[in-house]
Amino acid sequence: MSTRSVCSIILLFLLGIGMGALAQDSVQTFRLLDSVRQLPRDTAKVRLLLQKGKIAARYFDSHKTENLFYLDAISLAQHLKDARGLSLVFNELGTNKRNKSQYILAEDYHERAIKFAEEARDSLLMSLSLNNAGVDCRRLDKLQKAFDYHFRALQIAEAINDVRNICVATNSIGNIFLSAEKYEDAIQRFQRALKLEQESNNDLGVAINLGNLGYAYQGLHKLDHAIQYYKSSLAVNQKIDNPVGIVICYNSLGSAYKEKKDYNTAMDYLKKALAVNDKVDDKVHIAESYLNIGKLLSDQDKYEEARQYIQQSIDLSTYWGFKSTLMEAYKALANDYKRSGDFRKSLEATEKSLQYKDSILDEKSAMALSQMQTIYEVDLKDNQIRTLEHDKALGELRTKRNVVFTFALAAFLLMMIVGGFFYIRHRNLQANKQTLQLELRSLRSQMNPHFIFNSLSSIHRYIWSNNQEEASDYLTKFSRLMRLILDNTQHTFVTLNKELESLRLYLDLESLRCNGIFEYHIRLGENINDEEVLIPPMILQPYVENAIWHGLVHKLADKGVLEIAIKLEGRSLICTIRDNGIGRKKAMEIKERKGKTHNSVGMKVTEGRINLIRKINNKDARVIVSDLEDDQGQAAGTCVTIILPAEFIF
Repeated sequence: MSTRSVCSIILLFLLGIGMGALAQDSVQTFRLLDSVRQLPRDTAKVRLLLQKGKIAARYFDSHKTENLFYLDAISLAQHLKDARGLSLVFNELGTNKRNKSQYILAEDYHERAIKFAEEARDSLLMSLSLNNAGVDCRRLDKLQKAFDYHFRALQIAEAINDVRNICVATNSIGNIFLSAEKYEDAIQRFQRALKLEQESNNDLGVAINLGNLGYAYQGLHKLDHAIQYYKSSLAVNQKIDNPVGIVICYNSLGSAYKEKKDYNTAMDYLKKALAVNDKVDDKVHIAESYLNIGKLLSDQDKYEEARQYIQQSIDLSTYWGFKSTLMEAYKALANDYKRSGDFRKSLEATEKSLQYKDSILDEKSAMALSQMQTIYEVDLKDNQIRTLEHDKALGELRTKRNVVFTFALAAFLLMMIVGGFFYIRHRNLQANKQTLQLELRSLRSQMNPHFIFNSLSSIHRYIWSNNQEEASDYLTKFSRLMRLILDNTQHTFVTLNKELESLRLYLDLESLRCNGIFEYHIRLGENINDEEVLIPPMILQPYVENAIWHGLVHKLADKGVLEIAIKLEGRSLICTIRDNGIGRKKAMEIKERKGKTHNSVGMKVTEGRINLIRKINNKDARVIVSDLEDDQGQAAGTCVTIILPAEFIF
């Protein structure tokens, strides 16, 4: 038997084993799918489909078919209106497409993930989805859009203190600045991400950010800084035994030393990268290492040796189909021939490089078209699902129409009964309210004769104890005050500025009458517009009068002070009347000593008015009277707080 026959038999045997393994894998995958499909249709099933879809991803990728677990998860999540589940599935689908360099499709899936994460109001998922979409856009060179996605992700992650997504967003923004050659901004972002990764004890993240800092400093031509960061990154990658990271660091160090014209050191690192590449599954790194060594030798005018390494890169790339590496390798070969003076071969290599470039562009166009077609088909399928759900819902509505009609009729009758009950109740409440308002108007009208009587008594005393000119001035002010009071008390409410004008006139008259034994101050809160706030007329005057004639006129030691403060707190108007008089206890003693048993009519009427205001408006309205004391516990005056519902013109 010939050697070729033996090889054929062995190959067929291996293919048979491979096909058997694939068949076994296929049976297990579909059995698993069938078992999951038997489960109840709930959100837990959506999560399980997603989990099993990740496990079966390699099988579907190898067969170049859509992951049925993910498709089932999407269909069920749409039926359940499970926004969070949809976001999780679209995130996984987008990442899967990105790993296959299908960036357009990846961006579309991640944008859907963002939409459903927002609908679910899941901040963690929103940050993750935005970061994923940002990476897709960066791969598509949509730098501004990528920045916007990562910046939004960073804001959300910082708000919820999600360190993982803060690191991802910060590092990605740094990479965007790196691509835009804004190296200082990139360094700032990488340093922040590095610090966070160190605090999180994430060695892989530390290694990545150290390497990125090296790229940024190399972009600034600060090669010593760049080499220092590359070496630091290399040390961390060696610590965690990350072959891909080690290869990247060796290649980066080779590039930096090449830029420094230290060709021997550069060659050492590039050969170290080549040695480590044997541990890396992706053979493209070996091809790139051969190419880098060839370029370095060419820069040293070692053309023949350079071509040997470049040719090895070409051979490996041709075998595995690395078209991008082939394009760069033939371009490097063309430059090498050009430097050595062999222009014919340089032209031939250039033509091959351009052929691969055109092939890559054609593939990218075909892939972009395929991805756009997939997006269209996904949208079409979504619309069909929505249409089917709409038709189903419509059918269910028709089925339930008679039941709904019956319930509606019963509900209408019930509403009529309840409505009639509430109408009668409302009518009774309105009648009660009108009764209370009539009672309030009656109490308000009692204020006029009471106040006029007190004021005429004051005029009588003033005329007997003072000259005629001062009495005439007093009468003028009194008549002006009477006009204001008679006008104000015609209304249920008056503006605060009108009420305060009448109160100031009254206080001026009492101050004249008492020979200036007290002074007064009226303060308004900063949030009060006295032309818009309304207040019941003559509501403060009885308490002011009481403070003067029972507290301040008996004060002998120093001058009396009356302070009136009005402020708004929420929907309440707070009026405070504070005096530094003798206090209620001594006032009662003086009253008893003089044998007076008369109670203030104004105070009683006003308290009745406030009680009615509370009943009519069903809001807080009350009076709080408190005694003031000094540091020695002696009486230092009285404080009256009147709380009324805030009313406004508009």
